[in-house]
Amino acid sequence: MTDAHQERPSRTGLGRALMAAGALSSDWAPAYAAVPRAAFLPDLMWPWDMRVGASVPVSRTDDPEAWYAHADADCPIVTQWDDGDHTGTAPGAVSTSSASMPSVVFRMLRDLDVRPGHRVLEIGTGTGWNAGLLAHRVGPENVVTVEVDGAVATAARAALGRFGSPVEVVHGDGFEGHPAGAPYDRVVATCGLRAVPYAWLAQCRPGGVIVVPWGTHFGNGDAVARLVVSDDGRSAAGRFTGPVEFMKLRAQRLPPVVHRDYVRGSVADGDESATSVAEDAFVVGPFDALRFVLGLRVPRCLQVVGETRDGARPVWLYGLGDRSWACVQFREGRAARVWQHGDRRLWDEAEAAYRWWTARGRPAHDRFGLTVGAGGARAWLERPADSWRL
Repeated sequence: MTDAHQERPSRTGLGRALMAAGALSSDWAPAYAAVPRAAFLPDLMWPWDMRVGASVPVSRTDDPEAWYAHADADCPIVTQWDDGDHTGTAPGAVSTSSASMPSVVFRMLRDLDVRPGHRVLEIGTGTGWNAGLLAHRVGPENVVTVEVDGAVATAARAALGRFGSPVEVVHGDGFEGHPAGAPYDRVVATCGLRAVPYAWLAQCRPGGVIVVPWGTHFGNGDAVARLVVSDDGRSAAGRFTGPVEFMKLRAQRLPPVVHRDYVRGSVADGDESATSVAEDAFVVGPFDALRFVLGLRVPRCLQVVGETRDGARPVWLYGLGDRSWACVQFREGRAARVWQHGDRRLWDEAEAAYRWWTARGRPAHDRFGLTVGAGGARAWLERPADSWRL
């Protein structure tokens, strides 16, 4: 089955733009042409509107032109809020399922290096579009996709069936993989990870490839890790290919960090010092390499950047293994003040990580790598031999 609007000019234009940007490779172009994202999207969806900087409701029934325009745009589209507890047309509190940006989808598929006949395990079915693309490449009998949310799994299974792509959709916790369908040649996750489950390695053939958006709890951002399973199947290692941001695997979501559980009185209760690190050097965007590196070098720590008020901006660091905290207050034209409390000197760790990164020429994401195994994960810069435990 094909989408009735498959040959829309906007869809053709998106394909050309993706190819020009290097996101859509020539070997994935036939899948793009044959499997339209619109065929997998719900009638009511919430695309990210760049003009207003927010997710907005769009109904295919009420405004089909706008609906298809967003379906054919390189933008993320929320398809579920608040784990399905949301009602109405206004956006909910937390987005919990989505259709990723097509440019991100095809860059990750390129990293996966799927070949005809490969058996693929996907973690996070979502709308089913990614599974449909994989099925076009390797055959629906070779794709297993796992979705933790029952309603999302049911909708994706129906969409794939209507499209004529009977992929096996498993309702379950992707953290466990799907051993009944193993071994797999490729494993791909469409949700953010904070730890790569060893089950995925055990279910992937030696030499197989695992592509995952991975990050730390330091921030919400991720980077795509392309890992190759070792010959003995006991570990997997590889470099990061670029920054992304995904909804997190439900089993690895960070519980809310409550400020008053850390700071019982005021920042004056902490040990006070100062730093020469400037605000514009340290407070960076979600896809900046520094933020990612700080997570690698300051483990088990959450950063929260406050709003600027009366010329001052606080940045908080909360220890996730204890109740240590730090606060640095940046103020234009003055040295930043620092307060720290607890067994860990979190600002000292963060400043040391910042200076480590700058001393090495401010390396980008793709100079870093990850090694995972039964014993946990290790990060490295350039060489796996020079790794450190996370």
